[in-house]
Amino acid sequence: MSVKPKAVVLLSGGMDSCVTTAIAKQTHTLALLHASYGQRTEARERRAFDEIADFYGVKDRLVIRLDSLRQIGGSALTDLRIAVPENPSDKPAGIPITYVPFRNAHLLSTAVSWAEVIDAQAIFIGAVFEDSSGYPDCRPEYYRVFSELIEVGTRPETRIEIQTPVIHMRKSEIIRKGMELGAPLHFTWSCYQAEEEACGACDSCRLRLRAFAEAGSADPIAYRAQVAR
Repeated sequence: MSVKPKAVVLLSGGMDSCVTTAIAKQTHTLALLHASYGQRTEARERRAFDEIADFYGVKDRLVIRLDSLRQIGGSALTDLRIAVPENPSDKPAGIPITYVPFRNAHLLSTAVSWAEVIDAQAIFIGAVFEDSSGYPDCRPEYYRVFSELIEVGTRPETRIEIQTPVIHMRKSEIIRKGMELGAPLHFTWSCYQAEEEACGACDSCRLRLRAFAEAGSADPIAYRAQVAR
């Protein structure tokens, strides 16, 4: 029996990263990486990470803190003085205020360092481009360029491939893929601002609710009573 190559999977605890984990598990031995960076729902996201990691029986886990992202601020996710938009009409044109400046570079840099130490051959990240909030560090070209950086910035013998298996999927397609693979979507968390019951009003909640509706499935997580499911 051949041994699967190892992969570092960035698992935030959200729906996209959960399904990415399920996809990676088909071909790789998993090492799961989670980051807290002062985001509003960091405790709830950490719980989701732990539950998903337990579901898959993954022992190789790394949980890090990137407190500099909160100190830098500039995002509604890390600065409590900036409101999370709840009305679609309040969403400004261009990059959303919930974008955390250059966050994915910090996550990928840590993933590359860990992958090089544990001899992982791939890094999986659940970035979504075509049906997302419009974050610049979720574009396909971003990962092509970062792959070049890995090649020139690591040991000559290091071979680490960045894999973005859901980047061109719609959110509804991600849900269907997750259900096909038996991913524990009931453990995932997407809300930007609530930790007990999802608000149902932020951009991430709206994308999630719309996706489950398009997929013809009920969202398994709890929402505030006043939110229409």
